[in-house]
Amino acid sequence: MQFYDFKEVEERVILVGVQTAADEDVEASLDELEELARTAGAVTVGKVIQNREAVHPGTYIGKGKIEEVAALMHAADANGVICDDELSPAQLNNLERELDCKVMDRTLLILDIFAARAVSSEGKIQVELAQLRYRAARLVGLRESLSRLGGGIGTRGPGEKKLETDRRLIRTRISALKAELVQVEKHRNLIRSKRARGSLKTAAIVGYTNAGKSTLLNKLTGAGILAEDKLFATLDPTTRMLELKDGQQILLTDTVGFIRKLPHHLVEAFKSTLEEAKYADYIIHVVDTSNLQAEIQMHTVYETLRELGATGKKIITLLNKQDKVPELKIRDLRADYTVKCSARTGEGLEELKDILAKLLAEGQIYLEELFAYKEAGKIQLIREFGSLLSEEYREDGIFVRARVPVEIFASVMPE
Repeated sequence: MQFYDFKEVEERVILVGVQTAADEDVEASLDELEELARTAGAVTVGKVIQNREAVHPGTYIGKGKIEEVAALMHAADANGVICDDELSPAQLNNLERELDCKVMDRTLLILDIFAARAVSSEGKIQVELAQLRYRAARLVGLRESLSRLGGGIGTRGPGEKKLETDRRLIRTRISALKAELVQVEKHRNLIRSKRARGSLKTAAIVGYTNAGKSTLLNKLTGAGILAEDKLFATLDPTTRMLELKDGQQILLTDTVGFIRKLPHHLVEAFKSTLEEAKYADYIIHVVDTSNLQAEIQMHTVYETLRELGATGKKIITLLNKQDKVPELKIRDLRADYTVKCSARTGEGLEELKDILAKLLAEGQIYLEELFAYKEAGKIQLIREFGSLLSEEYREDGIFVRARVPVEIFASVMPE
């Protein structure tokens, strides 16, 4: 009997970027694109950068560069091209025709990774919505190349099966998904309002993708969420309670990683998730100090926070991965507090907890009161939402020293 070895075709890609300004670091952007491609399962076998005043409106790069890319593809046995910017339908069409191969852009690549990583129903709805918005404008061009696409990058996720439907059906599906997301958003807002009524403060953990946010949440709370050395390892926000030394509690929420050139479709689709940062009381900004682009990544995070309207909050910047870079030269002048730490080893995390305790104390009122035994329920409220420093059981009641949030101060005072 003869056995056949069926192997999945390896995706070998050429990365293409256009430099339109002298201060633009296209090489670093292509390095990040290579990491994105690796996360999606492709091997980068070549990189091409063209210096132009502006991207070519018809083919993204000029005719000479197209010939160079074609020659490089032949020499490196590549079967696909990924461009570092979002391509128009015309650019996508023309490049595929000129190069006779699968052509993708940065947006499609990120959408593909998101499709593979989405776990919750909300995450899947958001990804499908972003994919459909992206593909609706490119339906004609994609239909021509369906026979070439086959499997692999750019074809994963729920959006794939919608490619061959017409625009009317896609618009109908987008409307249905938007309606589903509205319901999800209502549920999320209800959870937020319950938190607010309970006076529990929240801190959103934000940062560039792969900065160590999930590792941090796992280390602090034992959340048990996926933490891999890959871009966008986790998509769905996870909220966990952190108990501090003096009994105070704070909710920590892990958010989706930021990235430069974050596709507009994703920002729109993931707005309810990203807005966790907007509604949080504090921001914990995690920075990967081992990354040579750390300062640029910090700038990207602050720009994204500004776009989301998540400004005017106390920011704690964690200069993470100290176990990899003992000599640190990075500073964050926009943060209220800066902590050198390693989420992996736990170094610096006690200092972070002390800062969080201090911030919580700033919004609390100190009280010394005697509670009648029948009012013991109020002491339980203090224990849950404030900081119970001491309690003394006397004949005439319970004498309490505590710090309580301003919001519940009136409701816990003894009658």
